[in-house]
Parts: sequence; structure tokens; C-alpha cells
Amino acid sequence: MTRVALIHALAYSVAPINAELARAWPECERMNLLDDSLSSDLVRSGCGLDAAMHQRFETLAVYAESTGAQAILFTCSAFGPCIEAVAARRPHMPVLKPNEAMVAEAVATGKRVGLIASFAPTLLSMPAEFPPGTALVTRLADGAMAALDRGDAAEHDARVVDAARWLQQRGCELIALSQFSMARAEAAVRQATDLPVLTTPGSAVRALRQRLGV
Repeated sequence: MTRVALIHALAYSVAPINAELARAWPECERMNLLDDSLSSDLVRSGCGLDAAMHQRFETLAVYAESTGAQAILFTCSAFGPCIEAVAARRPHMPVLKPNEAMVAEAVATGKRVGLIASFAPTLLSMPAEFPPGTALVTRLADGAMAALDRGDAAEHDARVVDAARWLQQRGCELIALSQFSMARAEAAVRQATDLPVLTTPGSAVRALRQRLGV
């Protein structure tokens, strides 16, 4: 049985990726690691992705691999360089950034991409993951994460839909939801805009299966 380690910086990311794996790859053995201080420390410290943050990601990866994981998927989208460093040390196994697969699928469509985030630092790091020349427009779903924090999932989804409509009005032909926690809004966004929608969990599971050959 294939074992995949899922490493999370937000508690909200746990359910969406586990649900997608249960739906699309039920025979996969899932191992979840959550450090929900990563995101808050990144925002509070003002130090960015410094050496200490890199070391924290390496420590998590070492532990995940020690449990027998054959692949690692990080679900925290604001930590790209830390995850790239982890992957560089592990050429023997797939180590995926949360958005890696979704970016590849979005670019392959050739469409003008509307990228939505609910965590502001994501929009500082993630656009650089797209190839130069990609037609990309970004939008923060302001208040969406705060809505989840207070348990208001409907308000979260409404904020994401508002961002998607804003992007549609600016000519975007595809909506990409950058946070794993935003996958819950996929149907609402599709219904509101009638545009194709990519989610990080859906794209990531497809990529993992391809890279592992299962």
C-alpha cells in the first residue's frame, strides 16, 4: 500500500485533502502532520522564510519519511522555497508543493488564470510559481479566512465567490483556488461564474498518482 504524508500549516487544510484522497484514491494510506503555528509565526515574526523556518520544514519532512511515507504533499501554500529545499534533498521521492500540480494544470489550459487566495502571504510567493508570460490575475478573498476562524463557512464561500466574480470581470477564463481550505467553495464558484475551477487537492492527488505510478 502506498503511504503519503500530508503536512499542514492550517487545520482547515486537513479535511479537504483527506476527502479528495478518500474519493479519488481510497486505497492510499494517509498520514497527517499538522503544525498550525507555522502560518501564524510567519505572519507575526516579520522574518519571512528565514533559516529557522526552513529548518522547521526539514524537521517535519525527516519525521514524515521516517514513518515510511513514500511521498510528501505539503498543503501550506505560502512556504514554497522551504518546500523546494525539502524536495531538493529527496530526489528519491515525490515532494510536492501544494500548488505545484494546480499551476501545471492551469498553465496547460492556455487560459487567462484568475488566482484566489484567502491567506495574504500566498499572493506574495505563489505568482512566481507560474512560468514567465502566464496570463495571471490575482485576488485576495479578503475576510474569507477570518470567516472560517469564526465558523462561518457560508461567509467564507461568499467571499471566495466575490473574488471569482471580480476576476471574471477582468477577463479570466479559469479560476484557481490556491488554499486547500478553499476547495469547499469549488461548486459555488463554478455555479456563480460558469468557469472551469481548479482546486489544489484535486490537482495534487492526480499528480501524486502519476508520479508514483499508481
